[in-house]
Amino acid sequence: MKGNGNINFALSEEQKMIQQLAREFSRNEVAPVASHYDKTHEYPWPVVRKAQELGLTTMTVPEEYGGLGLSLFEEVLVGEEISWGCSGISTAIAVNGLAYLPVDIAGTEEQKKEYGGRLADGQMASYCATEPEAGSDVAGIKTTAQKAGDHYILNGSKTFITGGTVANFYTVFAYTDPSQRYNGMSCFIVNRDWEGVSTGKPFEKMGQHASDTAEVIFQDVKVPADHLLGQEGRGFLIAMKVFDRSRPGTAAGAVGLAQRALDEAVRYAKERTTWGKPLWQHQAVGHMIADMAIEVEAARLLVWKSAWAVDAGQTNTAQAAYAKAFAADTAMKVATNAVQVFGGYGYMSEYPVEKLMRDAKIYQIYEGTSQIQRNIVVRELFRK
Repeated sequence: MKGNGNINFALSEEQKMIQQLAREFSRNEVAPVASHYDKTHEYPWPVVRKAQELGLTTMTVPEEYGGLGLSLFEEVLVGEEISWGCSGISTAIAVNGLAYLPVDIAGTEEQKKEYGGRLADGQMASYCATEPEAGSDVAGIKTTAQKAGDHYILNGSKTFITGGTVANFYTVFAYTDPSQRYNGMSCFIVNRDWEGVSTGKPFEKMGQHASDTAEVIFQDVKVPADHLLGQEGRGFLIAMKVFDRSRPGTAAGAVGLAQRALDEAVRYAKERTTWGKPLWQHQAVGHMIADMAIEVEAARLLVWKSAWAVDAGQTNTAQAAYAKAFAADTAMKVATNAVQVFGGYGYMSEYPVEKLMRDAKIYQIYEGTSQIQRNIVVRELFRK
């Protein structure tokens, strides 16, 4: 039976141009300095500034507010390419997109214009949901925002906040009515320079050293009422909508890392000879690399579909969970196998696969652990 022709795996000319722009940026600006920032743990300001000039920090900000206004599918194309160069630097570049999502989902025209414009002018932002006792369980947050006349009093602390020390403003989730649990959470835009806002030092981490991760503290912060995003009690719903749109991008980063690990393994297996022939010609190694390639391609297609669904106006909750879980697990597996292909050299920091293995692990943890993604899949399967 012939199909109707609606399925097309070919990129448009514009998408190819966007992908090529990101690929060149990744190869020329990101990959060459990845090892430096991994070793020094410095924030990659020079690379971030170049990314800002190209609009890569405002990909999802609409054009009318100064951003590129890319589709989610185009965003994942870019994210994969930059993560190929360094997933830590990619995270530092992409954090604005995550922080802006609540504004895009629930903000007023004035809020979108002001804060989208700030990002377009070179400011940075962070997304503040996770707390010391609330990671996967978003409803378990303790931060509160009590109404007091024409403002709210915000108290609480957020942890593991990407870009926390460099952000100019935050999108913050807090309870306006803790007794209502899911229906009592709200979301606010909070400026970094307001009294009572402070940050801790960046955490020491296993990988992604180029992306700062820190605690952000709010102590009796006066938040004007017009900085509430949407309505009171809609914060949890906003957070869930954010995940549906952010997880494909995170999964794309995992694919980019996995593709880099695969590329490094292929290159090394061509150059390295044992018992008189290239490493890849030994079936044990060749089949390992073949499995790596199969899994990377499968992960990429899951990411593409999850992003395409959003752009098509479809619900993608299950698809985003498929993509995030599979791509994260693939990144970890492929990076680990790349180290195995390199053997003893793979364990040495002078070779890139050692860093890739350390960087990969976080994909199975942030934006919802691989276990949480499976919970979502089960829920979606049995909800039908």
